[in-house]
Amino acid sequence: MMKWLVRIVGVLAVAAVVGWFFRVPIMLEAIGFAVRMRTPVGPHQEVDWDRGPAAPALSAADRPPNIVLIVADDLGWNDLSFGGGGVAGGSVPTPSIDSIASEGLQFTRGYSGSGTCAPSRAAMMSGRYPTRFGFEFTPTPPGMLPIVARLASSDRLHSPITYFDDRGEGIPFEEMGVPTSEVTLAETLGGAGYHTVHIGKWHLGRSNGMAPNDQGFDESLLMASGLYLPEDDPGVVNSKQDFDPIDRFLWKGMQFAASFNGGEAFEPGGYLTDYYTDEAVKVIEANRNRPFFLYLAHWAPHTPLQATKADYDALSHIEDHTLRVYAAMIRALDRGVGRVLAALEANGLTENTLVLFTSDNGGAHYIGLPEVNQPYRGWKITFFEGGIHVPFFARWPARIPAGSRYDEPVHHFDFYTTAAAAAGAAIPSDRTMDGVDLLPFALGRKKAPPHERLFWRSGHYQVAIADGWKLQVTERPDKVWLFDMRNDPTEQHNVASVHPDRVNAMQVMLAAHNQEQVEPAWPALIEAPISIDKTLKGPDAPDDEYIYWPN
Repeated sequence: MMKWLVRIVGVLAVAAVVGWFFRVPIMLEAIGFAVRMRTPVGPHQEVDWDRGPAAPALSAADRPPNIVLIVADDLGWNDLSFGGGGVAGGSVPTPSIDSIASEGLQFTRGYSGSGTCAPSRAAMMSGRYPTRFGFEFTPTPPGMLPIVARLASSDRLHSPITYFDDRGEGIPFEEMGVPTSEVTLAETLGGAGYHTVHIGKWHLGRSNGMAPNDQGFDESLLMASGLYLPEDDPGVVNSKQDFDPIDRFLWKGMQFAASFNGGEAFEPGGYLTDYYTDEAVKVIEANRNRPFFLYLAHWAPHTPLQATKADYDALSHIEDHTLRVYAAMIRALDRGVGRVLAALEANGLTENTLVLFTSDNGGAHYIGLPEVNQPYRGWKITFFEGGIHVPFFARWPARIPAGSRYDEPVHHFDFYTTAAAAAGAAIPSDRTMDGVDLLPFALGRKKAPPHERLFWRSGHYQVAIADGWKLQVTERPDKVWLFDMRNDPTEQHNVASVHPDRVNAMQVMLAAHNQEQVEPAWPALIEAPISIDKTLKGPDAPDDEYIYWPN
């Protein structure tokens, strides 16, 4: 009996050791299993888009403009070739996206609503600082943050990700979103007679009236997960970043899935970027005889990095595998934008369509590609220019002269009021609207800058821009940066110690702004060290500058 007991104890001890050693892979497999059980994905379904009238009630010239808002995800400033740059040393041009700027208006100091995706989208959809309604942190799926924190390397010189397990999980992921008390851009345009359509990413809530169809969109083709194609699809080329805990989570926790108007999940009809483009073209054709608002929210080039084999093969001059996959994704994104513009032209809608293009934030450090945001410092997640200085273009041939340019700071929430003004739609009058109609400023009818000051906040990490200066403050590290943006637009020289009065004045501005905001609707559960100047691939050094991002 004693021998059997010893054996059992030994087996259990070995199992415990093996379980501990393989705990992370086991957790990841468990996440993948839970996702598949919670959201089964059915076979592909064709989307039956609502069709407008067979003939227009008004001529195109007499009709309010169609509005197409195209948002890329994690697109780096240097991913486009419009400014002489471009991915892979400029060898992968982006002529279609560039044409929106060259044929319309380029805002050279366009800023995202946040350093991360969801708060930026909340700013675009509300016309307000997302912190006015508690949308301060990016919603994450169940279990993601503790697992990412566990996966993060502890052998780096700077602290690994801290997970605050004493704060609980907050509210469910589906309930993290834009509250129904906000009046979305879709609701505003719908009230002015527009047919409103959403395609792609949402990330602004799924329940309690926060899904796209509940927030003003007549139709919604939703990104129900995040793979561009199944990992083992013969037509896909994958690039995995094993040094990145987020990437490791996404590969296990995401599926190839879409849903339409809140229905069951199904497989998209092809590579995700091309699929969204195909459906956007159908929407334009279906609505050519009535005013429409199309919010085309691409996932590209966000991780997981997946390209079509055809796009990958077309870039054989790029030796680095990850860069080649990434560049192929940019190629697909640009091709898709070109097809949307061509559909507008084919349907006689180019002249009277306002096309807006941007990215939700800058390129991410965790893909390991150092040049995506050049010449700017910083990455997605940070409020350095690399994180929030984004492509920001508008094209409307009937109203905007080709080759226009505007150099004052503008913000994602300005898309709301600019689109509403173009449509002749009334904006909400019962709340503070932070956005303005940019066209009178950009076209010279108003001389003062559209914004005297702009602000960003993610917990203790806060930023203000005013009078050509930019202040950044964090509690961890306890640090202040001040940059003279007129003479140092790439934030190379911290002059906080030289201008203490300016620092104090801008801290007063920040405090006054914070007084107008509300508490976060859900807590930050992590603090993650983000290198300002190096990718996550490293290596890091003792004198590297970091911010510690609360989310």
